[in-house]
Amino acid sequence: MAITGKPLAATAGSMIFQRGGNAVDAACAMLAATCTMWDVLSWGGETQALIYNPKTKKVIALNAMGVAPTGATAAFFKSKGYNFPPEYGPLAATTPGTPGGICYMLAAYGTMSLKEVLAPAMQLAAGYPIEAQTANSIERGKARIKEWPYSKAVFLTHAGENREAPEAGEIFVQKDLLATLQKMVDAEQAALKQKKSRQEAIMAAYDRFYKGDIAKEFVRGSQEQGGLITLEDLARWKPLWEEPLQTSYKGIDVYKLQQWTQGPMLLQSLNILENFDLKSMGYNSTQYIHTLYQAMNLAFADRDFYYGDPYKAPEEPIKGLLSKAYAKERAKLINPTANNDKAGPGDPYPFEGKTNPYIELLKQRGFPIDTNSSRNFLPAHDTRTGMPTPGSVPASDVAAATPPQEAVDADYLDRLWRGTTSVEAADEQGWVVSITPSGGWLPACIAGKTGVGMSQRMQSFVLDADLNPFNVVQPGQRPRVTLTPSIALKDGKPFLSFAVQGGDTQDQNLLQCFLNVVEFGMTAQQASEAANINSNQLWLSLGGTKTADRQPKPGHLLLHDSTPAATREALRKMGYTLTFDDRTSGPINLIFFDWKHSSFWGGSSNHGEDYGIGW
Repeated sequence: MAITGKPLAATAGSMIFQRGGNAVDAACAMLAATCTMWDVLSWGGETQALIYNPKTKKVIALNAMGVAPTGATAAFFKSKGYNFPPEYGPLAATTPGTPGGICYMLAAYGTMSLKEVLAPAMQLAAGYPIEAQTANSIERGKARIKEWPYSKAVFLTHAGENREAPEAGEIFVQKDLLATLQKMVDAEQAALKQKKSRQEAIMAAYDRFYKGDIAKEFVRGSQEQGGLITLEDLARWKPLWEEPLQTSYKGIDVYKLQQWTQGPMLLQSLNILENFDLKSMGYNSTQYIHTLYQAMNLAFADRDFYYGDPYKAPEEPIKGLLSKAYAKERAKLINPTANNDKAGPGDPYPFEGKTNPYIELLKQRGFPIDTNSSRNFLPAHDTRTGMPTPGSVPASDVAAATPPQEAVDADYLDRLWRGTTSVEAADEQGWVVSITPSGGWLPACIAGKTGVGMSQRMQSFVLDADLNPFNVVQPGQRPRVTLTPSIALKDGKPFLSFAVQGGDTQDQNLLQCFLNVVEFGMTAQQASEAANINSNQLWLSLGGTKTADRQPKPGHLLLHDSTPAATREALRKMGYTLTFDDRTSGPINLIFFDWKHSSFWGGSSNHGEDYGIGW
């Protein structure tokens, strides 16, 4: 089974399967193809993966997230007037992670050569009929693309005309990218001629990208356009193999990446929701929607304050955050009849035998930990024009003052849903791969003559410790990202492999997809297409350079257009501000493992170009 964000890229995965490759080989081919097709990411972005190894019967994690470069400090960005690092351009770039991620995965667990796995992507780089979606995205972003000479040369194939981007169906050629991929393959093939092993040859290609002539041109092109990345930054960086984080929900073991992603938020939500009888509430009933929203908000509040790079101080209290006892205490905060606008970070430290060093900071933020005290209704960071000052009026009056139909602006929703792609693969040997790669999306700044679009993930850092002391930008640190693939095991065997695009909505949608299967018995395709809800009561991880752009919107709830009138009215009475859309999730891709019949069920959402091929 091969599923990803573009039909041609899914075809690349199926081609690898037909040539005898395993799921890791196929996943690498799909990842390379989606990067080449600018499927809301490119080669200079980042890769995060979960892999089930049937030989060890373990889930392993790959951290191929780039790091902040030399000179990327909070003081540097503040001196330029930013509240967060920028969204676009050379200063938004972490070191590229995806080329290294592909090399590491392929060398460790694949069976093929890099030449074989990159063949479909190289054919695409040599020229393919570009789709309307990507071509129109280039046209929409052309004003920014014109700021960067190497991007302009690649993307604006009709410069000076009314439409400067390629037309749908036009053969889109990327000569520089093709040359870069060819250099990697040449390095591998030269190593093989020297009698190097398959793994050593792949790492020779890795070295050429991160330490050789590709690296030199990448750094030259980045710095020419104002970027900070140095040759030393590229040479020092490397992907990391990790132990994933895990929780159990009703006997199903769910695995996520570590706290440098938002993945633990889903695990925390499951721990909280395990204290409720969700099935008896009914799918998308008023009570189910309310309970789900409240649980997610509590987990998001912890994410927004406590998650960060585990390889840099301070150490995140992840054991406490994932404690079942902590989740039970968090569950007690859920009011069954009203939204909790003041949901804030909890105190997980006692649940790992420690004292919280940030209690005073939390109090300054308007989040006293004592749940029995009289607290401000709104967090101190969320006072907005037209809203009462925290603590100035009773909670009931604040709820009444909130407009019941306040519109969520289009820019905010774009930042909330900002997409990427996902890759799902499984084979008959038992290998399972789930990847949520991203970065370097359009409009991308291309680094010199490499054809490689640079990452924009720096924007997920904060510049002030009072927002999140674990995620303040510093050289060599990974930003806390939204990217979050998932694998679940049942009875020690693969049960679900699932991922989705869509910024801060990813784990919201994946949580509901999981529950759709586990609690409501949906098939893979039903679960991928089912109507979801989205909470806006969280700090946005992407977009906007001002604090106001990212602040939570307490009580704001996105529902599907099909939501019954009675449910809408009941939710409004509970204090919610409702918006509606026919799209309530990014494209969810998943594989369900049917052990009763020894078969795979694939699902790919109807919300995009995502596509799956099974054989």
